Amino acid sequence: MATPLRIFIGLLWLVIFSSARAAGLEDISQQDSSGALRQALTQGASAAVAGLGRPDGFLGNPKVKIPLPESLQKAEKLMRKLGMGKRADELITTMNRAAEAAVPEAKELLVNSVKQMTLQDAKGILTGGDDSATQYFKRTTSAPLTEKFLPIVKKATEKVKLAEKYNRYARQAAKLGLLDEKDASLEDYVTQKALDGLFLMIAEEERAIRKNPLGQASSLLQKVFGALNK
Repeated sequence: MATPLRIFIGLLWLVIFSSARAAGLEDISQQDSSGALRQALTQGASAAVAGLGRPDGFLGNPKVKIPLPESLQKAEKLMRKLGMGKRADELITTMNRAAEAAVPEAKELLVNSVKQMTLQDAKGILTGGDDSATQYFKRTTSAPLTEKFLPIVKKATEKVKLAEKYNRYARQAAKLGLLDEKDASLEDYVTQKALDGLFLMIAEEERAIRKNPLGQASSLLQKVFGALNK
C-alpha cells in the first residue's frame, strides 16, 4: 500500500513530468507547475511530520530510533551487566519521545519553505540527484528547525536525572578534548538526531519513487495525472 509520503513524491513527479511533456522542461510555466507542485510538497511535508511526530514514530522505527550517544554506549553495556538496564532504557525512551514531541514543529517551517520555492528550485529537484527534493528541504529548513526543536527536546530530557549528569560530565570531557563537541549536550545530540531522522525518511521515499515514479499509482495520483493532461 502506498504511504502518504510516497503519494506526495509521486504527485511531485507527475506534476513536473506532465508539465514537461506538454511544454518542455525549459518552458514549464509558473501556472502549470508552481501551484500543483507546492500543493504536492505541502502534502509530503505534512505526511513526513505525521509519520514521525507520534508515539513510537522514532522509538518504534529502527531506521530512526535514537541510541545513546557513542560516548555513553560503553557505560550502557556496563549498566546492563550490573542490572541497571532500566535506567538506560529510560534515557533512550526519553530521547526518542523528545524527538517525537519536537517533530510536529517542523510542519509550519516545511510548508513555508514550499511557499518560498522558486521555479528554478522546482527544476533543480527534477534534474538533481536522487535526494534533491530532500536536500532542498534540508538546505532551507535545517537552521530554523534546530531552533524550534531544541527547547522542546531540552524540556523533555531535563526531567531525567541521568541526562543532567551526562551533560555535566560531557561538557567537562569536551573541554579536555575527550569528547566530540557535538555530543557534549544531550539535547543538542537528540535535536540533531531528530533532524537526521526526518530527512532520512523523506530521502528514502524520494529514492523509491525516482526508481519507479508511476509504480505507486493510486486513485489520487491517477486523478491528478489525468487532470494535468487534459
